[in-house]
Amino acid sequence: MRVLYLYAHPLEESFHAAIRDAAREGLRQAGHSVDLCDLYAEGFDPVLSAAERRGYHEVPANRAPVEDYVRRLEQAEALVLSFPTWCFGLPAILKGWMDRVLLPGVSFRLEAGVAKPNLLHIRKIAGISTYGRPRWTAVLAGDPPRKAVTRYLRIITAGRARIDYHALYDMNRASDQRRAAFLARVQGQMARF
Repeated sequence: MRVLYLYAHPLEESFHAAIRDAAREGLRQAGHSVDLCDLYAEGFDPVLSAAERRGYHEVPANRAPVEDYVRRLEQAEALVLSFPTWCFGLPAILKGWMDRVLLPGVSFRLEAGVAKPNLLHIRKIAGISTYGRPRWTAVLAGDPPRKAVTRYLRIITAGRARIDYHALYDMNRASDQRRAAFLARVQGQMARF
């Protein structure tokens, strides 16, 4: 499959860079083609401008400011979102990508004012994240990142995409052994993606 890999971490030396590399190796082992979209390295601007918001419903002109990202999404058959959880949310750059790229006419269509799923070509989705705190605190906060991946993306794919979510909780206290085990698990899951 053609996999669009959305990577959202600013530090090349981060544990997330190791996650990215392990995941891409697993995808390579499975024979998938990977389009790495490193949002920070590409200088993606997460801010939805006033002009973009005014033209939000003007299909197809609404895609012009982010046309390359829309094209990459439309060419993909699968998505992987790889990100740290910060303040129990998605990093601003990834949330901004969703705000600016998952547009009317792209991820959904409006029919008589009702949003209908439009990412029907996406067959598989995986979210890969780390949390600084234990799982129970994420549950207490409602775990918005998990819901964004497993619920929102399910809606805009009309429930057709198989969705997996891989998380390393309590990252601030994770031992080298636990981090290595997570990398191995991610690589193995991606090799079966």
